[in-house]
Amino acid sequence: MLLLSSLIMFKLTWTTQAFVDLNSRSLQRGITCFSICLQKQKCNIELYMIPTTTVARHWMLKTFASAGSLNAEVECQENHISSGFSTSNDFRRSKTVADSSSKPSDGVNDFERQLQELFDEVKMMIKMGNKNDAMDLLQANYEYVKEQINAGSRGIEEAATLDIIALGYMVIGDLKSVGFILNKLDEVVESLKDDEPLLDSVLIHMGSMYSALGKFEKSMLVYQRVIAILERIHGKGSAFLVSPLLGMAKILGSIGKATKAIEVYQRVISILESSRGAESKDLVVPLSGLGNLLIKEGRATDAESLFNRILSIYKESYGEYDGRFGTALCSVAHVKCATGNAEEAINLYRKALQVIKDADYMALDDSIMERMRIDLAELLHVVGRGNEGRELLEECLLITEKYKGKDHPSSVTHLINLATSYSQSKNYVQAERLLRTSLEIMMKSVRPDDSSITFPMLHLAVTLYRLNQDEEAEQLTLEVLRIREKAFGKDSLPVGEALDCLVSIQTRLGKPEAELLDLLKQVLKIQEKEFGYESEEVMRTLKKIVFYLDKTGRKDEKFSMQKRLSVLRMKYNQMMQY
Repeated sequence: MLLLSSLIMFKLTWTTQAFVDLNSRSLQRGITCFSICLQKQKCNIELYMIPTTTVARHWMLKTFASAGSLNAEVECQENHISSGFSTSNDFRRSKTVADSSSKPSDGVNDFERQLQELFDEVKMMIKMGNKNDAMDLLQANYEYVKEQINAGSRGIEEAATLDIIALGYMVIGDLKSVGFILNKLDEVVESLKDDEPLLDSVLIHMGSMYSALGKFEKSMLVYQRVIAILERIHGKGSAFLVSPLLGMAKILGSIGKATKAIEVYQRVISILESSRGAESKDLVVPLSGLGNLLIKEGRATDAESLFNRILSIYKESYGEYDGRFGTALCSVAHVKCATGNAEEAINLYRKALQVIKDADYMALDDSIMERMRIDLAELLHVVGRGNEGRELLEECLLITEKYKGKDHPSSVTHLINLATSYSQSKNYVQAERLLRTSLEIMMKSVRPDDSSITFPMLHLAVTLYRLNQDEEAEQLTLEVLRIREKAFGKDSLPVGEALDCLVSIQTRLGKPEAELLDLLKQVLKIQEKEFGYESEEVMRTLKKIVFYLDKTGRKDEKFSMQKRLSVLRMKYNQMMQY
C-alpha cells in the first residue's frame, strides 16, 4: 500500500483567531482534516488538527474542503483495484527475490508470488516495529539486483524487483530512497518492450509513486505508456484501464487541468458501468474522486448527485446500519455544507456518527471518527450553536485522554480547538487556561525550538492580547518569530503571520510607528509572494501601511500605496456585488 497523507498549513488572523488546514499533497505521515465552508456564508471559526511531530515543519496554502470522510474506504478500494500481484505469506528472509527469480524454470507466476512475499514481509516487519530489519531486507535485494544490472541484465525481473523495493521504501516513508530507486527503475523500463509480462503493473506502481513524490510530469508519461499498452491488448473499454486512468485523473486535477480530469473520471465511470454494472461498489472510487474535484471547482451542486449515488450503492450493498453507509452519509454532509444546507448537514453528520458507533465499525479513538466529530463541531460553531460544538470537542479530548493519557501530545489538538471555541464566545480566561496547558504538554514533548510548539504559543499570545496582557503577548510572539525564522526562513508565510500579530501587539504597546511600518512592509512582501499581488490579504495589509504612512508624514509613498489600495477595493466591491 502506498502511504499518502497530508501537509499542514497554519494561518492566524485577528478575526478568526487561527486555523490549520491539511492538503493532500504531503508525503509525510499526518492526520487528515477538512474545514467546513458554507456557500455564501463567512465562517468565523475553523477547527483543526495539528501534528506533534516534524510534520509541523511543512506548510502549504489553504485549500477548499472536500467530501473526504469516504477517503479511507475509497483508498482501500483503490489499492485493491491497482494491485498487480498475487498474495502469499511464506517468504523466506534468508533468500533474496533476485536469487530465486534468476532460475529460468521459476516462471512468471512464481516470480510474482515471490515479489508479493517480499512486499508482505516488509509490511509485516514495519507493523511489528522492526523498521531496521525491513530496510536491511530491501537493501539486500537492491544490492543483488544492482549487481545484475551492472552485469548487463536489464529485463522485467530487474524492473519488477526494483519496483517492489521502491514500494517497500514507500511504506517505510523513506522518500529519498524511493526517488533514487525510481531513477534506476526508469532506466531499466525505458529499454523494455511493451509486451513484457508484469510491465503494466510496474508502470502503474511507478505512476503512483511519481505522483506521491510530486513528480507529476514523469507520472503522466508513465500512465500514458501503460494506458496505451492496455488499450492495445484489451481495448479502450477494458476495466484493466481503470487504475491508470484514475491515477491520471488525480494528477490532472492536481495540476489545475480540471476539465480534462473530469473527462477522465467520466470515462472510468462509463467503463465500470459497462463492465460491472451501475450499482458496482467499484464505482465508489471514481465517483468520489470526481465529486471532490467538482467541489474544489465550486460545483458542489453537481457533486451532490455523485455522493448521493455512492450512498445508494452502499445502502444496496451493505444496508443502512453498516459503518460504510455511515461514512458515505458523512461525505454527503460535506456536500450539503458546500451547498449551504447547514441544518441538513448537521443532521446527516449526527446520523452518520451514530450509525458508525452502533455498527462498531471504528474505534472511538479512530482518527476518522475524530475528524468527523471535529467537522461537526466546526459546523455547529458556524451556525451559532457553539455550546453543542464544544460538547463534541470536549468528547474528543476525553476520548484522547482515556486512550492515550491525560498529558499525551495528541490532546493538544483538542485543547487548542476548545480554546478557539471559548475565544469565539469571548471567554478568554478559559481559553488562556487551556492554551497554557497545551503549551506545557508540547514543551515536554518536543525540543524548545521545534516549530510545532509555535502553534499553541501564538494562540496564547493572541488570547493574552485579548486580555490586555500585552507584555507577555509580545514576548511569546517574539519567541514564535525567532523559532519560525530559523525553521522556515525570514520570508516564509509562518513568519509573516507572526509578524502580523506582532504589529497589532506592539501598536498597543506604543512602539515607534516607523518600526511598525517596517514590519508591515515585511508582511506585505511575504503575502505578495504567497497569495498574489491582488489578494485580499494584501489589501488588508495595504490599508494598515497607508495608515502608518499618513501618520509618519510620508506623503509621496502614501499616494502610490493609496492608489493601489483603491484599485483593489474597487475590484473586491465589484466581486461582492456578484
